[in-house]
Amino acid sequence: MEKIKVQDSVGAVLIHDMTQIIPGVTKGPRFRKGHVVREEDIPILLSMGKEHIYVWDQTPGLMHENEAAERLAKAACGPGLTLDEPKEGKITFTAAHDGLLYVSEDGVLDLNSLEYIILSTLHNHRPVKKGTKVAGTRVVPLMIDEKVILEAERIAKTFSTPLLEVRPLKSFKVGIVTTGNEVFHGRIQDKFGPVLRAKIEAWGSVVLKQTFASDDISLIQRSIQDHLDQGADMILVSGGMSVDPDDVTPTAIKEMGAELITYGAPVLPGAMFLLAYINDVPILGLPGCVMYSKTTAFDLFAPRLLTGERLSRRDIVKTGHGGLCLDCPVCSYPHCSFGK
Repeated sequence: MEKIKVQDSVGAVLIHDMTQIIPGVTKGPRFRKGHVVREEDIPILLSMGKEHIYVWDQTPGLMHENEAAERLAKAACGPGLTLDEPKEGKITFTAAHDGLLYVSEDGVLDLNSLEYIILSTLHNHRPVKKGTKVAGTRVVPLMIDEKVILEAERIAKTFSTPLLEVRPLKSFKVGIVTTGNEVFHGRIQDKFGPVLRAKIEAWGSVVLKQTFASDDISLIQRSIQDHLDQGADMILVSGGMSVDPDDVTPTAIKEMGAELITYGAPVLPGAMFLLAYINDVPILGLPGCVMYSKTTAFDLFAPRLLTGERLSRRDIVKTGHGGLCLDCPVCSYPHCSFGK
């Protein structure tokens, strides 16, 4: 780039957006890339604090920041996202529909490890609404060596999944099995069902039906099997998840031949969470906190399952970092540290 005085710039073509800041009024590009400087622009540029402007040095192999940002964004962008036009060298990623944001944490790290590359995102597995800003990218210098961008594109291709995508939640048929002698025999009113039904419907799925079982292993198993026979895509088993001798839900699930992924999660509230699979159907054992705490381990893992993801034990234990809910008087999840 060649630096020239603003007073000598009439007829020059701007090679980047030039931002004007008027406190309390506006902040944005006053002159866009490609603008041809006119005589009447000189006082405005001077009032913006611009004594000089740059003219593009057409050195082979150099890329303008806008073109570089476009290529970076396309390399990182996966399904469920839209990209805006470059503005002052920056591009924003926006959710194209409601869903769950998936971020390749290793991919973002590798890209940002390249000199002059910037990719900033929201946290992985964050629920987002259509139109939510989820990421932004740019390069630091006005002009960048194309080799850096080529390396960034190569890195993005080494990952089996996109660096960024928003996966929609599928509509599952969900069966609910509520266990416990106290509910089964009518000693207390069921409080689990309404809570679970509200969450399931808010996620776009439907309740197949709710059945009740006493603290009897065979009855719990028959209830689960009945839901499977009716085509349930997910089964929630509430109650009976503690270590008390009468709480036999984990035993009932394991003895059905289910593939146990975990009994216990490093998440508070929700430590007694259970996840198992019978074939491809996830079976979730839900501790009592799901009934009275607004956000628990259930809210972290169920949406991921509803995207079609099959969770491993490692996926569960990784949530220990960020797995402590602060139990705020007014819950602001997901705009907080929980599950991050």
